[in-house]
Amino acid sequence: MRVSTAEIDFAHRLALAAGQAILPFFRAPHGLEAKDDHSPVTLADRAAEAAMRRLIEAEYPRDGIHGEEYGVKDGTSGRQWVLDPIDGTRAFISGRPIFGTLIALVAEGWPVLGVIDQPILKERWIGVAGRPTEFNGAPAATRACRELSDALLATTSPALFDDGQLHAFEHLEGACRSTVLGGDCYNYGGVTSGWLDLVVEAGLKLHDFAALVPVVEGAGGRMCDWHGDPLHAGSTGEVIAAGDPARIDDVLDALACRGHG
Repeated sequence: MRVSTAEIDFAHRLALAAGQAILPFFRAPHGLEAKDDHSPVTLADRAAEAAMRRLIEAEYPRDGIHGEEYGVKDGTSGRQWVLDPIDGTRAFISGRPIFGTLIALVAEGWPVLGVIDQPILKERWIGVAGRPTEFNGAPAATRACRELSDALLATTSPALFDDGQLHAFEHLEGACRSTVLGGDCYNYGGVTSGWLDLVVEAGLKLHDFAALVPVVEGAGGRMCDWHGDPLHAGSTGEVIAAGDPARIDDVLDALACRGHG
């Protein structure tokens, strides 16, 4: 599917609307609650997603919507807007501006447009299939990484891995130069802009990773699952992002060394 200029402009409008909904709650009373899975949710999460859904329903009523807070609305177009209003709610509630709003357009199960928006720092990455990724309107580019031993690796938290995944990740971690913990979607912006080399995570849902794929890959990187397969709506949530695609096989070999199956 070819993404139109109008759809790109619309994605920017979605990000702006979400940011405007989030800003009044940052470092202010935000109505923190725990969801059924014990993850945190705030008034900002809900207000931001509601603002985006209103725009989509008004301008693209045939498209489906998949949102973290308000679930799935089926569409008839074969396309779906996938929304995570605040990826990194724990960072948000602690006053750290390293959370982000994730917006993806998925066509027939494949991400074709993605946005990572950080409204406090006013940083926005937008990636579109077939086009170079932009960071605040300028081209973004990943960096070369000649050896896995040179790589700066990031993950949000080892606590999100099951035992087998954790053993695999620890083996990879031992092969890399250094590891950064925390960061959620902001880490993928770091890969896109050449500040980090790798992000490896597990347990992600579609709204966590769909937007990241066009962003990272449009800057010269590659994303895949822990078996090297491309990410799509049916992926299990084991995710690798590499700024230098040449390192993917090294990462897969390291993860496989502990018997992840």
